Amino acid sequence: QVQLVESGGGLVQAGGSLRLSCAASGRSGSHILGWFRQNAGEEREFVAAISRNSESTKYGDFVKDRFTILKDNAKNTVYLQMNALKPEDTAVYICAAKYTIYSSIIDTDRNEYDYWGQGTQVTVSS
Repeated sequence: QVQLVESGGGLVQAGGSLRLSCAASGRSGSHILGWFRQNAGEEREFVAAISRNSESTKYGDFVKDRFTILKDNAKNTVYLQMNALKPEDTAVYICAAKYTIYSSIIDTDRNEYDYWGQGTQVTVSS
């Protein structure tokens, strides 16, 4: 079992920055860690993911070098640094974990993830 707790969301003006945190407990070291986002009535969208060994990362096409995913193994925490935020980035951002035996693979498919946090709201005003 892996428990995921997000924090760091809030209200920010367009062009601003936020850093989201996801504290993982349990055997999170055996998991890919990712971020997804979702608005009411819409599908959950892939944002970013990082491999078990932190050597591989991947981002959604809309990110365009604005976001960075990082992992601190000592703290069992994954971060999403978001810069140059746009109003269309407004969503609930949700942390997820997928078990894998492979150290450097990434998965962008939301249906493949095993554990989910409750999410943190990010609102970007214009």
